[in-house]
Amino acid sequence: MTRFADLREAVCDANRRLAAVGLVTLSFGNASGVDRAAGVMVIKPSGVACDAVTPDQLVVVALEDGSIVEGALRPSSDTPTHLELYRRLEGIGGVVHTHSVEASAFAQARRPIPCLGTTHADHFAGPVPITRPLRDAEIDGDYELATGTVIADALASASLEALAMPAVLVAHHGPFTWGRDAAEAAVNAEAVELVAALAARTLALAPDETAMPEHLRERHFARKHGPAAYYGQHRPGPG
Repeated sequence: MTRFADLREAVCDANRRLAAVGLVTLSFGNASGVDRAAGVMVIKPSGVACDAVTPDQLVVVALEDGSIVEGALRPSSDTPTHLELYRRLEGIGGVVHTHSVEASAFAQARRPIPCLGTTHADHFAGPVPITRPLRDAEIDGDYELATGTVIADALASASLEALAMPAVLVAHHGPFTWGRDAAEAAVNAEAVELVAALAARTLALAPDETAMPEHLRERHFARKHGPAAYYGQHRPGPG
C-alpha cells in the first residue's frame, strides 16, 4: 500500500473499534497514530464514519506543520488537536477523540470524573481532569490547536504524566484519550466511558459521595502500573 501500511492498518483498527464498542455515532470521533521516527501522523479523514473507514482512506500528515504527506482526502478537523498532543506529551503514540455519552456528559457539566472506587483507580491516577473553557479569542482563532493546548495544560497544571492519566475532558466538548499506540488509546477511551458511567450512577445514589481513600487509590493504581506492577503480564511503564 504505502511505506506507512502497518500504521494505517493499526489506526484503521482503532477507529473501527470505537464504533464497534459504541463510543462513536456516525462520524463523531477519530483515532490517530504517530511514527515519530518518520515525523508523521496517520488520522481518519474528515466526515468519514469510523466503522466505514479503510486504511487507504486514512491521511498521513507531517508532525511538524500538519501538511499532507499522503492521502487524497481531507484529514479530520481535529488534526491540529492531535498534532499538539503528540508535540506536548512525551511517550504517546496514539490519540482518540469521541463524544461518548457518559464522559461527554461530565465534559458538558464541566466536572472532572471523580475517583470513587477501585475500577477507576485501576486505570487512572486520580480524577480525570477537565480543561478550562476556551476563551473567545481561542474559539475565533486556531480553535482546534487551542483545544490541544488546554488539554496539555490541564495535565501540566495537575502535575500528571500523560501515560498515568491517559484522558482529559474538554469543557463543553468531550473526552480525548491517548496511549502508547492507537490501540491503547482506544482502550483508554473505553475505560474513561466506563468510569464516567460508574461515577454518574454512584453520585445519583449518593450525591454527597467523595473521593475514595487516597491510600487505597494509590495501591490499586500501583498494582497495574509502573515497575512494581504485578497485575497481568509484564509491560513496563504506566498506561
